Amino acid sequence: MKKEGKKLKEKVLKPVEKEAVVVSDDEAVGSESEHESVESPVVSDYENFPEDDDDRNSDSELDSGSGSEESEFSEDEDGEHPSNDGGLSDGVDNLDQGDQSASEDSREVVDESDSSEDEVGPRNTIGDVPLVWYKEEDHIGYDVAGKKIKKKERLDKLDSFLARTDDANSWRKIMDDIEDEEVELTKEETKLIRRMLKGKAPHADFDPHAPYVDWFAWDGAKHPLSNAPEPKRRFIPSKWESKKVVKYIRAIRKGLIKFDKPKEEPRFYNLWGDETEESRHGLSYIPAPKAKLPGHDESYNPSLEYIPTQEEINAYQLMFEEDRPKFIPKRFTSLRSVPAYEKSVRESFDRCLDLYLCPRARKKRINIDPESLKPKLPSRKDLKPYPTTCYLEYKGHKGPVVSICTDPAGQHIASGSHDGTVRIWEVETGRCIKIWELGEPVQHVAWNPLPEFPILAVSMGQDVLVLNTGLEKENTTIADLLRVETTPAPDDSESAGSSVSWSQYDKYEGIRIKHFKTVSSVEWHRKGDYFSTLTQRLPFKLHGLPVCSTFHPTRSIFFVSTKKNVRVYDLLKKKFIKKLEAGVREISSVSIHPGGDNVIVGSKDGKLCWFDMDLSSKPYKILKSHPKDITSVAFHRNYPLFASSSDDCTAYVFHGMVYSDLNQNPLIVPLEILHGHTSVNGRGVLDCKFHPRQPWLFTAGADAVIKLFCH
Repeated sequence: MKKEGKKLKEKVLKPVEKEAVVVSDDEAVGSESEHESVESPVVSDYENFPEDDDDRNSDSELDSGSGSEESEFSEDEDGEHPSNDGGLSDGVDNLDQGDQSASEDSREVVDESDSSEDEVGPRNTIGDVPLVWYKEEDHIGYDVAGKKIKKKERLDKLDSFLARTDDANSWRKIMDDIEDEEVELTKEETKLIRRMLKGKAPHADFDPHAPYVDWFAWDGAKHPLSNAPEPKRRFIPSKWESKKVVKYIRAIRKGLIKFDKPKEEPRFYNLWGDETEESRHGLSYIPAPKAKLPGHDESYNPSLEYIPTQEEINAYQLMFEEDRPKFIPKRFTSLRSVPAYEKSVRESFDRCLDLYLCPRARKKRINIDPESLKPKLPSRKDLKPYPTTCYLEYKGHKGPVVSICTDPAGQHIASGSHDGTVRIWEVETGRCIKIWELGEPVQHVAWNPLPEFPILAVSMGQDVLVLNTGLEKENTTIADLLRVETTPAPDDSESAGSSVSWSQYDKYEGIRIKHFKTVSSVEWHRKGDYFSTLTQRLPFKLHGLPVCSTFHPTRSIFFVSTKKNVRVYDLLKKKFIKKLEAGVREISSVSIHPGGDNVIVGSKDGKLCWFDMDLSSKPYKILKSHPKDITSVAFHRNYPLFASSSDDCTAYVFHGMVYSDLNQNPLIVPLEILHGHTSVNGRGVLDCKFHPRQPWLFTAGADAVIKLFCH
């Protein structure tokens, strides 16, 4: 008996690929309906996993609506052969006999088809589109032909409950929202669902405890993969994962981790409210403006204060049409006595026209106050003192005054003109103290910065004259300094070695320095022991013609400017340091801040460039102030002021504060525009210089006048 039971068990566990059914002739006499309802008994692997009695009882309670369904599911759950009404118990007996008599060789193996033609595609072709979008529509999608799939009429909750009580198979039916139809689950599908609810594999033929397959050939292996035993951590829960879970739980309780709450649709909506973009699924939709609701004055029986008097109505007729009220309220005893509105058709047409012509494009405009874009500058009253009015005029020259310069004490001023004279004036009185008749147009004058040596350097043509002003009559060392031995003029062979010749200028007890080229400017060093002259021939390699030059106020640095840029040289190391690129049409003048780290450059296109030497070789600020050429720029020694003069007969005064903090940018504020000079042959103000101690400005013009502007 044990052997037979073992053989029977092995035979039952083996899956049957093809069903074998044996039916007798007597059983075949039944009705056609009975034969049609007979299902072929199948011996499958599901019989090897019988369910518990509790499950059978619960299933039998669920299927209590129909006796036939109860018999089917009770037998399926218990692992026995299915049976139906109509004498199928004999078919089960015949099945056992057929299994014993039929041989395994006679069974045909039927392969499952993998062809996609056997699969029926979905009727609705909307794909992953949310069904919420079709909530307000009368269809739920489109079929393969592109036709709309109409929604079926749904039963209310009471009718659906009554239908479920009458239908024994209602527990099998589920609603497919995409196809909009009810689907009845088959027996196999219910079995799969029950297995998954119990935590089992969906398919019964899956063996969770399959024998281990060793994929490594251990036979003859000298060095196995690892001889170490399995660590304990692979068999116990991870404490780090539990700590991580606790960390997340605490973060959720503290509110550090927040979850998105589902959006609740409101039960009510505002009938008069505008539609929002959310109802349009993010489309750029602008709702049409709604008409204004009627008020008290449009009532058929308004209060007396809303009804205008006859005088007010007559005053309305005298007003412009756009200022006149659109509606004049009237009072009626009842609603039946209200006449038709004579402008209803017109206003309806205008309303429709507004809706038709209303632009449907959303334009995002930024409302910015223009005043907020202006830089916040300090008041000019807080930046005083600075020159504002003309205090004194120095007249005496007969030609344009091209250059002026003050002595270190600020008591005298020297001027050079195209009339061939150099004059010295008293600053406070305007009296001319001394005149030198040189007989040639003067290009530039420069005063020695040392107070004990009142020496004046004058450039005219190819000569540079060093003259004694005579202000220090008791100082005899000046005469000794201005006495040199006459040297012969160099030949052409010696021109390469020496480009100047020194000689005594006996006419005015000075020194005459002869150059081979025209000297355009003269600049003294801060120590007063040497000066520089600017000609077209320089000991530096310049990419362009030189325009002007100047010394650094505190260091041994020399600035030479061409028409396009300013080149900086170190006099001690005799090397090039950097190049400042102004980016203007042509440079006309250069001035250095007393601190030495900032430079201003004037150009012939009316632009003034401020350079920060520590910041960049590009301009920090470009001020477009003058409409014509800038002739000269100057910094004040003690006050945070700088000025520029132009051929437009004006001089601009600016506040330029340079801070010791390198992180703070210089403050540049325009202060005053000084007028007073007249234009001669298209030339205006030719030079400007600040007083060394007071906030005063001297300007020299083409009208042969020198003006002093004071605060």
